[in-house]
Amino acid sequence: MINSTKISYFSLVAYFDTGVFKYLYFMVIMSLYFFIVSANVLLIVVICMNRSLHEPMYLFLCSLFVNELFGSTGLFPFLLVQILSDIHTVSASFCFLQIFCLYTYASVEYLNLAIMSYDRYLAICCPLQYNTRMTSKKIGTLIAITWLYSCFVMVVWLSLATPLQLCGNIIDKVFCAAHSVVKLACSNTSGSNMYGLIVSFGIIFIALNVILYTYLHILRVCFSGSKQTRQKAVSTCTPHLASLLNFSLGASFEILQSRFDMSRVPNMIRILLSLYFLTCPPLFNPVMYGLKMSKIRALSKSLISNVGY
Repeated sequence: MINSTKISYFSLVAYFDTGVFKYLYFMVIMSLYFFIVSANVLLIVVICMNRSLHEPMYLFLCSLFVNELFGSTGLFPFLLVQILSDIHTVSASFCFLQIFCLYTYASVEYLNLAIMSYDRYLAICCPLQYNTRMTSKKIGTLIAITWLYSCFVMVVWLSLATPLQLCGNIIDKVFCAAHSVVKLACSNTSGSNMYGLIVSFGIIFIALNVILYTYLHILRVCFSGSKQTRQKAVSTCTPHLASLLNFSLGASFEILQSRFDMSRVPNMIRILLSLYFLTCPPLFNPVMYGLKMSKIRALSKSLISNVGY
């Protein structure tokens, strides 16, 4: 039985020898990371600098873009180093730090999308009461709760996971994953597993109920309302629904890989599926919102042209 304090590093065995192609992979990953950082930073700056965008919907979007920068930074620089390295190891302390960053990102992303659906519900179903019910104080409270709660549950998980006695240090992934570390434990993991299930179920249950409740009411208003109301609902809800489905799909891939044997699936496919929820939302969301929302699109073009001059 090996105590966790004696495990100084983990080996990531999902990496395979790519030969000279590793430089191509490095350039692809670097380009993706550069695009994610540029697009998300651009939209954060646009929202922060323009008072006309200091509205609930755009402030929640700003929180979403900040979270995507946070999650991407917890993954992409690490991937770039590992791609060029011949030895794919990570220190135990950094592994737990990466788990904290990536799973906090996932929690914030899902809760933020739930809050955005509530905001759209108030705007479409209760337009006359919107400004009184969605105040600046309420916006700040909802964003703060989303981040603080997500950080808190991960700190508690780390306090349960780090003392575990581990019988190995092999992780069959290209990044550190919570379930992969817990599976290495040779001591009793019931507390950590139960806590993880309760927290995951709680976040999914709360967020899913909020989303279903709000969209059922939005659909009801659309069917009974005017053509203008339907057009407003479609224009504001389409990007949100697309973001929600995109992230949920990626998270489902990760949950399936964590809980079921995927050894028959080709290694490259497993890697791509495990990275989906960490790479596609940060790529997809700024493009979707930047192109779909005319206000953001116009102000982004104006900012880019001013910087060019």
